[in-house]
Amino acid sequence: MARPYRLQGENCLYHITSRGDNRKKIFISEYDYKKFLEYVQKAKDKFRFYLYAYTLMPNHYHLQIETLKPNLSSIMHHINSSYTTYYNIKRRKCGHLFQGRYKSILVDKDSYFLELTRYIHLNPVRAKMVKSPEKYKWSSYRGYIDKKGDGYIDKEQISLYLNMRPQRYRQFVLEGIGREDTLFNKVYAGFILGRQGFIKDKLEELKEQVDSGEFAYKKELEINISAEDVLDRVEKMTGKSRSQLLNAKNRRLKEKKIAIYLLKRFINITNREIGKMFEICPTAISKAAKSVEVLMEEDSKFRKEMGRVISRFSA
Repeated sequence: MARPYRLQGENCLYHITSRGDNRKKIFISEYDYKKFLEYVQKAKDKFRFYLYAYTLMPNHYHLQIETLKPNLSSIMHHINSSYTTYYNIKRRKCGHLFQGRYKSILVDKDSYFLELTRYIHLNPVRAKMVKSPEKYKWSSYRGYIDKKGDGYIDKEQISLYLNMRPQRYRQFVLEGIGREDTLFNKVYAGFILGRQGFIKDKLEELKEQVDSGEFAYKKELEINISAEDVLDRVEKMTGKSRSQLLNAKNRRLKEKKIAIYLLKRFINITNREIGKMFEICPTAISKAAKSVEVLMEEDSKFRKEMGRVISRFSA
């Protein structure tokens, strides 16, 4: 089934949500929340975008971001795949952590910026986890009512859209408690929230991209790969099960080295993190990957076989 198209552009504001698979918890310890925010920060450093608001709930999260380039897929892949790898390694699990792909709504920042921040910050209150948003630790709300921010949100950029003092913003958010939230009742076609003129402009932009064949997401797919995707592909290629690939006793297993090589080549992951997956030291990871490169140079049949696998990730 084809993936739904996501309109990606420069200076676009998005509301992003992603839930745990089968609604299971994605954050269990305090360190999990901190680690997720660390990956968000790393994504900001790598892909350049503004983070305006966030709330991390036990089984899902909300982000309000503005892209500076048409690279939303790259941003979200980096965040979700990095965190999934961390989570699975820490708890010795396999499989997908998140339920399908993230959901994104393109938002008219001139009309709905303020309302969207309130919606995000009131999530823990509406879920009856806390009575006041400032009591919830894992959101950007405290960064809004504190002039210094929280170290994650782009406070200076926020001030361009939020023309009110912290105390007034606090009052604005608290006024929303107990009210029925209708913000997303106004979403058009499931992915655009804005005035009529904004919606028309974005639909025309989407049509131009479709007609020209310049689908940004096709380029993004080159790096839209997770560690689970790699291991799934190696299982199918070699006939070895996941447990056989990850078993620490099978250090010399050729198929294990192939999995390590592909992880190093396609996934934004350190040797130490790969080593935890396979229960071997970081230096052994480098040696295993190198041995596959040497074999590809020396064995033309193996090189062609690996070429077919690599093309599946690069196409």
